[in-house]
Amino acid sequence: VDKFSERLNPLGIQVRELTGDMQLTRSEAAATQVLVVTPEKWDVITRKAIPGNGNPTTDMLKLLIIDEVHLLHDDRGSVLESIVARTLRTVESQQSMIRLVGLSATLPNYVDVASFLRVNPSKGLFFFDASFRPVPLAQQFIGVSVKDKKKRAELSLKLCYEKVALSMRADNQVMVFVHTRKA
Repeated sequence: VDKFSERLNPLGIQVRELTGDMQLTRSEAAATQVLVVTPEKWDVITRKAIPGNGNPTTDMLKLLIIDEVHLLHDDRGSVLESIVARTLRTVESQQSMIRLVGLSATLPNYVDVASFLRVNPSKGLFFFDASFRPVPLAQQFIGVSVKDKKKRAELSLKLCYEKVALSMRADNQVMVFVHTRKA
């Protein structure tokens, strides 16, 4: 938040953090253009707010950026779903424009997520593949069809290790993505 605030301050844009640890007064919220909020905190704020009732924290919302939108499939997914549903309801009931932006580096089902966010696929869906990268990226996928869960995990780990070691011996950098922290 500090670095973001430092960069936007010359433009007269006030950035503040609103989490379980940080609170804002009504006047501070009204003077803030960018709020960095945890999904859980925004869920609590919007659950209690009545749209159009003079709450500066919710009434001034024009852009909602959901970083790591792939977490819809994780434990916190229900919180993100609630936030999106509440935001879409506010747009419909108040006839207000709130832009929803979902960001993720690992989202294989981006079309499904875009549909959930009510994105017009011909105008509002942007997918950036490897051709947009400043440094070329080689992708490799490892599929394991072993039925036993423990053996599948062991084989996946072994195969992944072999691929990483091979790439490292070729003096390449390596990044491994998995769909869950539990993988």
